[in-house]
Amino acid sequence: MSTSRRFIKQIRSGSIVVLLAALTCATLLPCQAQETDRRAQRPREVFPKNEQPDDVLKIDTDLVSLDVVATDNEGRPIRNLRQQDFKLFLDNVEQPLSFFQMERRSGQPRPLAVVFAIDISGSMTLDEMGRLRSALNAFSARLTGHKALYSVMAFGMNVKTLQKFTAEADKLDRAFERIAREPNGLSTHTYDAVDDAIRSLVRNAPRTRERRLMKRAVLVVTDGFPVGDTVSPRTVIERANAADASVYVVTLPSYSRMMAVATQPLPTPLDVSGLAELTGGRSVYAEESNYDALFRALAEEVTSAYVLAFYPPESKRRDGQFHNIRIEGPSGLTLRQSRPGFQAEGKKQ
Repeated sequence: MSTSRRFIKQIRSGSIVVLLAALTCATLLPCQAQETDRRAQRPREVFPKNEQPDDVLKIDTDLVSLDVVATDNEGRPIRNLRQQDFKLFLDNVEQPLSFFQMERRSGQPRPLAVVFAIDISGSMTLDEMGRLRSALNAFSARLTGHKALYSVMAFGMNVKTLQKFTAEADKLDRAFERIAREPNGLSTHTYDAVDDAIRSLVRNAPRTRERRLMKRAVLVVTDGFPVGDTVSPRTVIERANAADASVYVVTLPSYSRMMAVATQPLPTPLDVSGLAELTGGRSVYAEESNYDALFRALAEEVTSAYVLAFYPPESKRRDGQFHNIRIEGPSGLTLRQSRPGFQAEGKKQ
C-alpha cells in the first residue's frame, strides 16, 4: 500500500475530516443560493450523444488502455521497465497485454495535452502568483522536446478559459501573466474546473498524434479548499477515468499558513476525495523556496507513464458492467494507474 493511500485511509475516520468539513461548510452557506440554478444547468456527460470527437471514434473501442507510473521508495520515476515486468488483471483474472508503450529518454517522446487550472479565488497572494508564473513556465520548458499542447483555465466563483490549446510558449506565458488580473470570487469551484478541463481535453485536444496516444493531464494549482462546486468529486473522478486523464494537484503555501497550528500540512478536501490518487496523478505541497524545482519534477513525472492496453474477453466488452483492473509490477516499486477499471457499454437493442 502506497504512503498516500495509507495516509488517506488514516484520515477518513479521524477528526481531521470533521475539521475540514466544518471549514468548508462555514464558507459554503453564503454561496448555496446562487449555485442552485448553475447546478441544474450543468451538463452531466463528458461525451454528449452525437458529439463524440472524431479522434475518439478512430480508436479501436474494444481496446482498453491506461497509464501506469512506477516510482521507487524515494518517489523517483522508473523508466527502464519492460512489458514482461507488468501483469494486468481484469476482475482478478490475468489478461495478456496487447499493447505496451514507454517514455524513453532517447527516441521519439510521447505527445501530451495538459490543462493548467489555476485557483484565483482570492486567498493566493501576489507573491505566490509571481512565483507560480515562473514555475509554470519551468514546467513547460522542461517538456520542450515533446509535442505538447497546453491550455490555461482560471477558476474562483466561475471557470474561465484564458488560453485554448496551443503549442506556442509566448501565448502560454501571456495567459499566465493574465491570471493575476482576473477577478476572483468568494467560491472556489475546483471540481467544476477539473470537470471543465476534462471536457476540454476530450473535445479540443486530439486523442492521438503521429499514431501515438497522447498523455492527458490536468494540473490544478490551488489553496486546497473547494467551495460551491456543482459537480461531485466522485463524478469528476469517474469522468477523468473515462477520459484516461490524470489529475495532479499542487497545494500552495497559503494553505499551510492557514493550518499553522499543525506540525505538518493537514490533508485538504482534495486529498480526502482521492482526486489525484484515483486518476493516476499526484498531490504535492509547494513551499516558497521550491516552486520551480517542484514543477520541473512534476513535468518529469507526467511524461514517465507506461501505456498498457488489452482486449477484454468478448463476454465483458458490452455487458454494461464496471470491471476492475489491477496492475502488478516488480517488488519494491509503487505503481499508480490512471483508472481502476472500465465501464463496459450495454448491449445494443
